[in-house]
Amino acid sequence: MWFTDTLGQYISREAVVFIISLLPVLECRGGLLAASLLKVPLKVAIPICVAGNILPIPFILLFIKKLLEWMKGTRLFKGFATWLENRAQKRSGAVEASEFWGLIFFVGIPLPGTGAWTGSIIASLLELDIKKAVVCELLGVAIATVIMSIVSYGLLGMIL
Repeated sequence: MWFTDTLGQYISREAVVFIISLLPVLECRGGLLAASLLKVPLKVAIPICVAGNILPIPFILLFIKKLLEWMKGTRLFKGFATWLENRAQKRSGAVEASEFWGLIFFVGIPLPGTGAWTGSIIASLLELDIKKAVVCELLGVAIATVIMSIVSYGLLGMIL
């Protein structure tokens, strides 16, 4: 993994795991996989990954709509902003149908294109109550953490 090989030369294993957990797409899932490969103990990896995964949530919920509007007003970022907004709208069906549980499971089931970043964008675009969205996202991150801990440290640990 590029992150673990490259960043691991300059910063601690735990810092690499935290940075990976902050990133969209990778989030807690990627952080836990990296932590298992870097031999970071699970009891150390979980709080680092959860903290990294939830840190961006309030910022996304509060500012993504304004950021997307600004980006759509520029030549350089217009295409990306439109793509991101359309992608989130396409994935919003399950969340929109049953807001609370839909958002929890959207964030919690570790599949490509789901997670806290996309869930936060969807919650913002659907104008869900911010407190409700944060609770849903935290519960979703907890579910994803349990699933990925089992995969990363259980199944993957048996193979490696």
